[in-house]
Amino acid sequence: MRSDVSVTSGVFEANRARGAVRFDVHARDGVTRRGVLHESGSLRVRFPSPEGEGLSGVFVNTAGGVAGGDSFEIDIAAGQGSRLTLTTAAAEKVYRAPGAAAQLSIALNVAAGAHLSWLPQETILFDRARVHRRFDIELDDAASLLLCEIVVFGRAAMGERMEQGEFVDRWRLRRGGRLVFAETIRLDGNIGAKLERSAVAKGGAAIGTALIVPGDEALIERIRAASDSFSGEVGISAWNGFAMARFCAQDAARLRADMMAVLARTGTALPRLWLN
Repeated sequence: MRSDVSVTSGVFEANRARGAVRFDVHARDGVTRRGVLHESGSLRVRFPSPEGEGLSGVFVNTAGGVAGGDSFEIDIAAGQGSRLTLTTAAAEKVYRAPGAAAQLSIALNVAAGAHLSWLPQETILFDRARVHRRFDIELDDAASLLLCEIVVFGRAAMGERMEQGEFVDRWRLRRGGRLVFAETIRLDGNIGAKLERSAVAKGGAAIGTALIVPGDEALIERIRAASDSFSGEVGISAWNGFAMARFCAQDAARLRADMMAVLARTGTALPRLWLN
């Protein structure tokens, strides 16, 4: 019996998904163009028709989701004066992991005068999912960034709930070579019970973050002016030259609506896939 278990574990490990995307963009005659692109494994990026002077990219995971032991890497450089918006073709699903956690690594480098909008659709964690994610962001002092992430703990509309699992989310932002923001969120064990706590999510099943660089008190006041329309909890503050909005809601649909309301106040044009 032990040998059967060992063989099964070996087969499982050998069939883990791997994917990597690395590319750069640059501005030429006021129009953003893609540079060298490297793709491997089950991760792809596609570039729809240009919208204005910027470039849009859509990530596609041909593995159909993320499972335990999977590994995905994204490395993007936005050259001087370029404008790039990135999203995903659909919500990313992270499935139950009986063994090692999935590993997601995102590196973003934004040069002077460039703007990068990171706007993936939500990440959905199934019960007993295990995932470690990290963002490493390097911004020039004269660069701008909008980075939004939504995490959903179970599909409430399907009567599903994440009870057990592990979610580790590490963010590091450097601006002009200086570390200006560092945060690591860890939820593990009985996540369902922890989300019930008032100081955590008060029973909410969806959380989100929007990081806006540069950001100041004037931006915060514009966002707060829309507070009457929020259906979940939204908190926003600014420091170190950037702004951050935090979201918590009972389900993904409400949080997504709140996120869209906040982004509208920043003047962000949402990817078409968000509007379908």
